[in-house]
This record gives sequence, C-alpha cells and structure tokens, in this order.
Amino acid sequence: MEASSSLWSGVNSGIVLSLLAVVWTMLWQGLQGLQLQHFFGRHSRHLSRRLAAAFDPYLTVTVAEYDGGRMRRSDAYKEAQAYLQRATREARGGVRHLKAEPGKDPDRMVLSMDDNEEVADEFRGATVWWLAYTAQPREDAGGPSYFWGRASRAERRFYRLCFLERDRDLILGEYLPHVRREGRAVMVKNRQRKLFTNISGDSWDSDGFWSGGSSWSHVVFEHPKTFATLAMDPAKKKEIMDDLDAFRGGKDYYARVGKAWKRGYLLYGPPGTGKSTTIAAMANYLDYDVYDIELTSVRTNTDLRKLFIETTSKSIIVIEDIDCSLDLTGKRKKKKQAAEGDGEGSKDGGDKKDGAEAAGKEEEEEKEDKSASKVTLSGVLNFIDGLWSACGGERIIVFTTNHVEKLDPALIRRGRMDKHIEMSYCCFESFRFLARVYLGVDAHPLFDAVASLLREADMTPADVAENLTPKGPGEDADSCLAALAKKEAADDDEE
Repeated sequence: MEASSSLWSGVNSGIVLSLLAVVWTMLWQGLQGLQLQHFFGRHSRHLSRRLAAAFDPYLTVTVAEYDGGRMRRSDAYKEAQAYLQRATREARGGVRHLKAEPGKDPDRMVLSMDDNEEVADEFRGATVWWLAYTAQPREDAGGPSYFWGRASRAERRFYRLCFLERDRDLILGEYLPHVRREGRAVMVKNRQRKLFTNISGDSWDSDGFWSGGSSWSHVVFEHPKTFATLAMDPAKKKEIMDDLDAFRGGKDYYARVGKAWKRGYLLYGPPGTGKSTTIAAMANYLDYDVYDIELTSVRTNTDLRKLFIETTSKSIIVIEDIDCSLDLTGKRKKKKQAAEGDGEGSKDGGDKKDGAEAAGKEEEEEKEDKSASKVTLSGVLNFIDGLWSACGGERIIVFTTNHVEKLDPALIRRGRMDKHIEMSYCCFESFRFLARVYLGVDAHPLFDAVASLLREADMTPADVAENLTPKGPGEDADSCLAALAKKEAADDDEE
C-alpha cells in the first residue's frame, strides 16, 4: 500500500513539474512579446541621463553647414557664422586661430574661427560657448554620392553651442532667434554682390566621380552699368524698372496666387543692341547677384537642376545666346541620322573605307558623344518652371538670343519667359542720351543730320557709342558727331 502511494506521489510530482514548465514557457514567450529588454533598456538610458545631468549640467545644440540632403548650405549655419564675427574679433572671446577673407571694405578682413576653436558669448546674464569643428563623412552614409560627387565626401563643418541647463528656455526661446536676426543683419552689411559661373565639367576626380557642374566659382560683381547710363528708349526703360519694382515687392502677391517667386525675361535682338548691359543694369538696380550659366559645360539635366538648387535668393540667373548654347529642338539627332544616311549612300557607290579607319572614327565619335552635353529641352523647361524651380525665391531668369525665331515656342511662352523685351537698333532718343553721356551735349547742329541718317540706316547703340567716344586729346563733340554722320552716310551708301 505504501509502495503504491509513493508511486502515485511521484507521478503527481512529475505532472506538476510538467505543468509548471509549460506555464513558464508560455509566460516567457509572453514576456518576450512585451520586449522587456527594450523596456529595461529605455529606463536604464533614462536613469543614465539623469545621472549624467547631475554631474554635467551643460546642454548642446549643433548647427550643421548643410541640411540633411547636402543640397545647399544651411541658412542657420551662415547666420551663426556671421553673428560670431564680432565675438571672434574681441580679445575676451579667447580665439587664437582665425580665418580671414576679403570684405566689402577693401581695407578690412572678415574674420571667423578656425576649426577646433571656441568662443564665449553673453546674452542677458547667461554665458554660452560656441565651438567650430569639422567631421569626416561616414563611409556607410547613405545618399546618392554619384549624384553629388565630391561634395558628398567632403569634410562637414559644424558649430556646437554649449550652455547651462538652467538657461535652457532663455537660450532656445530667445538667444537662438537673436543669433539668426543679428547674423542676417551682419550678412546684409558685409554682402558683396557676386558674378558666378559654373566650372567646366570636362573632368573626373581621382576616385572616379564626375566632378563637372558640381559647383559655382565667382568673382566680385563690379559692372558699372546702370539704368541711368543705359542707352534705351525712355518709355521702355521705365517699363522695365516698374516691372522689376513690382517683382521685388511681390512676395505676398506670389504667395497669394500660388506661384513660385520668380520671373522670366527674354531679351532678343541683333548683336550690339545692349542685351548684356541691360542684365548688368538690372542687377545693379535690384542689388542682386548674377549666375551666368554656360550650358555647354553642363553634362546632364540632373547637373543643371543641381546648379539651380545651389543658387541663392536675390539673384539673376542668365543663359546668354541660348539659341547657340545647345541644340534644344532635336535637330542634332536628325542631322546625325542624315549624315549616317549619306555615309551609307557613299558606301553603296563603291567608295568603302578601310575597316581600321572606320573603327577609329567610330571611337572618336563615341568619345565626343560622352563629353558632349546631354541637356535636353525638357531639362531646360523643368529648370525654368518645374517643381524644382520653387526651391528658394526672389529669382529672375534671363535668356538672351539674337534669333528669337529659332527658339522652341514652349521655351519662351508666357509663364516661362514672362516678359519679352526687344532690343532694337539705335533710335534718335537713344542717340541723344548717348551724346549727353559721352559728349556732354544736349543739342548740336549735326543732330538733325544724324537723326535723318538713323531713320534710313540700322546702327546699334554699341556702334553709336564707339563713334561718340573721343579717341584723342584733339577730339571733341564736333569731330565725334561729324565722324558719326559720315560713317552712317557711308554705310547707307554701301547698302
């Protein structure tokens, strides 16, 4: 009896243990579903931050030079850099290594901190510290490096702001907006207008990345032409200036009607009629930078888009002689096909070329096709008014051409080239303006003769200005006007 009882007790114990194992397995699976490791990890990190705050009462804010996609420089970074110029100059800032750049004043330099330098600043009783540093990009960083080329692998620059936790609300709520406002004011004060051009893109870097069209180079824009010295019909000049004024003050209007804050100008007319000088006068009138795009140096539509993204607000983007820059109508392909057809015809006639020579020519053509620009009409149209054209604002796009009839109508329709300005031959009003500017005369006995000849002969403002320019100490208004009248009469006789 006792043996059977003991056996039964052993069986019961085994069942209980089995049940406990099953329950524990189910409970453990349930606990894993609750992701306890994340729960404990989160609380441990929270506890470690609280412990770190007890020993380290400082907070930091990092300002990166480039936004996430590295498409363009961060406005916040540029504003912080401009703001710190004052603290960098002062001895109490403690900066020992500085970087210097030419400023607006030719006798002064614009100073900024070198890498790994720190400067102190004060705001309403709170002290903060700014550190400038650079970092190498991660090798595993995502993003299409083939698109941005060398820029995606360049050193990345940062400013790190450090302050006490007790000043958190003051720094985040008031100091940082103050830095941005003051930085913008310094940028306006030190601003030098620039003339940009895209670097020729016929090269590859040592790592096999295409480096063409990846950046702009610039010089200081110092063109002296203004509307006050521009030879143009006074009514047309006033019309252009009024249009520019409306554009410059039209931020709210463009936002209200849902349009990107940009405007297109088409300047067309014979060579020497003042298209380029009109662009310079527009830039000086608006106080804008100028981006002069050389389309033949742009390899693809993607490169063209990147160039546009890197332009700044308050700028004029110029493509001169657009009818000569690229064949945007598809005729190039037709010409190539026609040439190939002619070649086949000559072969049928019995004039066959040597195989090696033909292969060499084919290789040269292939090399030429690779180096040639592949910008298309579609790419230029998207550049003007596609989705990417709304990146930024307050931009003017100007095309110039000597032969407007050669341009595709889709390229110059209203909405893309909003204002068409015909640059014509010199009229009498423009001549009088040039005589006043170049010779200082408002009236002269030869004016009637010049007016009569201008009605009969086509002469550009550039030609008139050249003839009105005194070439030697003995030349004056009489000799210059006489030479002009004589030249016009001779040109008229030749015609």
